[in-house]
Amino acid sequence: MKNTCPLCGARRAKRACPGIGGQICAVCCGTKRLTEIACPQDCPYLSSARAHPPAVVQRRQERDFEFLLPHVNDLTEPQYRLMMIFHAVVVREAEQAMPPVIDADVADACATAAATLETAGKGIIYEHQAASLPAQRLAAELRRGIVELSSKAGTHAARVERDAASALRRVERAARGASAAFPDAEDPKTAWMAFARRLLGPGSLAARDDEQSASSRSATPDAPRIIIP
Repeated sequence: MKNTCPLCGARRAKRACPGIGGQICAVCCGTKRLTEIACPQDCPYLSSARAHPPAVVQRRQERDFEFLLPHVNDLTEPQYRLMMIFHAVVVREAEQAMPPVIDADVADACATAAATLETAGKGIIYEHQAASLPAQRLAAELRRGIVELSSKAGTHAARVERDAASALRRVERAARGASAAFPDAEDPKTAWMAFARRLLGPGSLAARDDEQSASSRSATPDAPRIIIP
């Protein structure tokens, strides 16, 4: 009797899947990997896919890298880490946002948060305001994170704020230019959001770091939500 794949219920199951503890078809293995299937890191099919991704995936990764590189190539290490943190903050907050977050909201939120930091650096305390409600919420979350970072930095708070402003400006620039960089995006208004989700997607190093941070936060409820670079 033919062994049918339990995930699709249609194709023949020929591939041993440690994620479900049984056999599945090759199509489900390839399309549901790390999304519907909790693949262990030592899965040979997962390792092979990472080492030799399909041509379409490889081209997408190359395009993502080409898009990201100009925005990070002259950043310092702390600025780069802050930029990645801000990516994660935006993606996390956008998951449940209503109305949905679009790239213009991301750019506006980052510009607003950066402008507030830049103004403070000149000795003027003024909180700039974003235009849309989603951008206002994002800006507020970014500001909360920066306050946490600054409070932990002690005498280096001013440096952290300067680095944060630089990182925010890079995210702003990337969000404004994503639709042109990804003309075949499913929705041009969320081209940057799609890029950021790929950058932080399941199985990525950033996602694993975020899971470790989440575990630490659950063990220590009062721990800050953003890691100091």
